[in-house]
Amino acid sequence: MRLAVLAMASFCCGAFAGPQQSVVPGGIVILPLPADLPTNVTAHFGESLVFIDKVPNGARRVILGIPLAAEPGAASVTLESSKGKQTLDFTITGKSYTEQHITLPAGDKHVNPGPEELARYAREAKEQQTVYKTFSENEADWPDFVIPTPGKLTETFGLKRFFNGEARAPHLGMDIPAPEGQAVMAPAKGIVVQTGDYFFNGRTVMIDHGQGLISMLCHLSKITVKAGDRIKQGDVIGLVGHTGRATGPHLHWTVSLNNARIDPLLVLTPASTP
Repeated sequence: MRLAVLAMASFCCGAFAGPQQSVVPGGIVILPLPADLPTNVTAHFGESLVFIDKVPNGARRVILGIPLAAEPGAASVTLESSKGKQTLDFTITGKSYTEQHITLPAGDKHVNPGPEELARYAREAKEQQTVYKTFSENEADWPDFVIPTPGKLTETFGLKRFFNGEARAPHLGMDIPAPEGQAVMAPAKGIVVQTGDYFFNGRTVMIDHGQGLISMLCHLSKITVKAGDRIKQGDVIGLVGHTGRATGPHLHWTVSLNNARIDPLLVLTPASTP
């Protein structure tokens, strides 16, 4: 059964906590679940399970991250339950992201890494990808988010990056310029699932907020938590730094939902955004 469903703006703002909707590559779509579906329903987008949230009136909603590489056009979420399969259809609108040109010192290994650095990066990327693919039930509902460190919010997500004139992968997070050593807080409750000192990301903390919703905070000068720690929103997880590939002290914050990197600005409610 196919159900054409309009994304419900009333579910993502006003009295309800939750993300802001933007049905574009790198964005979020919010779809109400049919009221007659049983509690054992699961939602899939491609190979990934999808976040199912409850709102105060007892209704449920699917909150889906749209991959940055998604093509504009028709798309759908597959629902499975004891009633069988059905789909929720929606339409992705195209979006053009701007370019970002960064100059680093000539010969910097982070611009032109050698075989050893590339092998290290491949190992580290695999570790992080394993976390992004997890789907845990440790938190049942969509959490409130706050900015993880004070600073000017920059719309750097999705930028097509060039280092010393050479094209690189698009920017999959938000950069928040901040003084070296400034406290970095957990943007939402969750469990620390991974920490490390990585080639590109520097000292990094990854937090599982539940149901495939993951935060990654990078370039830290110090990490103050360990894997397995259950943390609350606002708990200090480290200090701002410029470890890894960074031109100066700042926090890089990536948000992943159903293994799709999404614009972190969209998980901030209007009240938490300066």
